[in-house]
Amino acid sequence: MKKSCISIFLATLVFGSAVHAGGADGLVARGRYLVAVGGCNDCHTPGFAEQGERIPEKSRLTGMAVGYSGPWGVSYPANLRLAAAETSERAWLARARRGGLPPMPWSALQAMSEKDLRAVYRYLRHLGRSGEAAPAALPPGAPIPTMHFVFVPQPPTTVKLGQAAH
Repeated sequence: MKKSCISIFLATLVFGSAVHAGGADGLVARGRYLVAVGGCNDCHTPGFAEQGERIPEKSRLTGMAVGYSGPWGVSYPANLRLAAAETSERAWLARARRGGLPPMPWSALQAMSEKDLRAVYRYLRHLGRSGEAAPAALPPGAPIPTMHFVFVPQPPTTVKLGQAAH
């Protein structure tokens, strides 16, 4: 009887650990999927717009020093890997719910379930620290020391873009 109790106890420990690890791996896989379909790499991975999936996963989500300027000032795509490494899961969830500056689609994060936000966080933690922090946001009217995209409506054009007016 004693041997069978010990065997059951050990089996429970081993099986329970395997299930827990599978659950964690499942969250990481879910986070990887959500990052991909959410388009996070488009802004948060340098060169992704040009190279796409050719950029190795180990080089992704490190933020960019190319800003987005508009009426809000200038915002930069954060290094999500550093952000996740430097904050608790609870703080990550609160930050996602709070929102921030455009053009980050904060409403998409706010619409995500808590489980999905946790999955994204766990995926970022799984990737580990890499890269440098993105520049801090700038207020409207401040000089912009980096390359940036301008998010301000422009008037219609009368010539094809790229065609010089003679």
